[in-house]
Amino acid sequence: MIARLSGTLLDKSPPYLVIDVNGIGYEVEAPLGLFADLPENGKQVAIVIHHHYSQDNQTLYGFVSQSERELFRKLLKINGIGAKLALTILSGVSGEELARYVAGADVASLTRIPGIGKKTAERIVMELRDKLEGLTTGTTGVSISGGIPVGTDSVSEASHALASLGYKPVEVSRMIGALDTADMEAEEIIRKALQSRVRPYE
Repeated sequence: MIARLSGTLLDKSPPYLVIDVNGIGYEVEAPLGLFADLPENGKQVAIVIHHHYSQDNQTLYGFVSQSERELFRKLLKINGIGAKLALTILSGVSGEELARYVAGADVASLTRIPGIGKKTAERIVMELRDKLEGLTTGTTGVSISGGIPVGTDSVSEASHALASLGYKPVEVSRMIGALDTADMEAEEIIRKALQSRVRPYE
């Protein structure tokens, strides 16, 4: 069971990144917020890992902290939420926002997250209400060498990430076009776009 990876960042194409550990490249899928904390390719990085097994394959999911990984695991225990949807939830809202929605039984805000319908939102509130107290999602699980880079094209990075979540190009254009992206980093663009009520086409 892999719990942590430390090595050289080879590639980052949200929602995937590749880390070279002693000559072996590990592909990791991660919430979009993690990419804002990654250094340039070729730099050292260490992230917390959830090693997910399914009938057909194994997938590595990366997180900025042990707390965020724990939140991911709590989401997996909810009926109707698989790994992909849990990752989408953590890409659309922060742990603090999710805890606030759950505490306030804010079903309406939860249904703004792509893939979350009313029944699923109600299950999230019911099953997480007493399980999020004291859970934080800081960046203590991420170790970076070389500092945090500023993206050269935040809009392009955000557009690519939204497309990888299943949105059609016309939807991505509409979502981002509705925002004032001046001085915004990619992570903020992604979060604000996902918090809108626009959904991908079925």
